[in-house]
Amino acid sequence: MAIKGWIEVDELHCKGCGLCVAACPQNVMSLDMERLTPKGYHPVHLHADGCTGCGICAIVCPDAALTVFREAKIKA
Repeated sequence: MAIKGWIEVDELHCKGCGLCVAACPQNVMSLDMERLTPKGYHPVHLHADGCTGCGICAIVCPDAALTVFREAKIKA
């Protein structure tokens, strides 16, 4: 079973710089060109399944706008 991850974006801090999009090894992130943050930027979002919760996006984010979650493995 693949590990599932997801992100939460703090839209008050996301400035749509795209550094996280470029750093994502799974290529599942993009800027949401249909929405704007309160400051007028296009926020990042997951556009496809496949996020593993690696956290690289949060590490490269200069504004700490991303929180990464990773589904815990359940031991049988």
